Amino acid sequence: MTVDDVTAIMASGLFMVIKIAVPVLLVSLVVGLSVSIFQTVTSIQDQTLTFVPKIILTFVALMVLGNWMLTELSGYVVKMWSDFSLYIH
Repeated sequence: MTVDDVTAIMASGLFMVIKIAVPVLLVSLVVGLSVSIFQTVTSIQDQTLTFVPKIILTFVALMVLGNWMLTELSGYVVKMWSDFSLYIH
């Protein structure tokens, strides 16, 4: 196994992490930004107001996207384990 092989495995693993995490993080970002804009427009200064909608919509995004996330992750793990014999040579 060469350094290029290890680099390719690491790159594909990091890409998988990014691909799985980005949708949930984007939902959290959009909700936080929307609530912040709402607070600015209405002059509400409560800092805890953004947590409840952000948590609720993040959990909703996890429930909606959870099946896709688990499918992608399990496909990656199956690919890694099926190519395991290639990695030990």
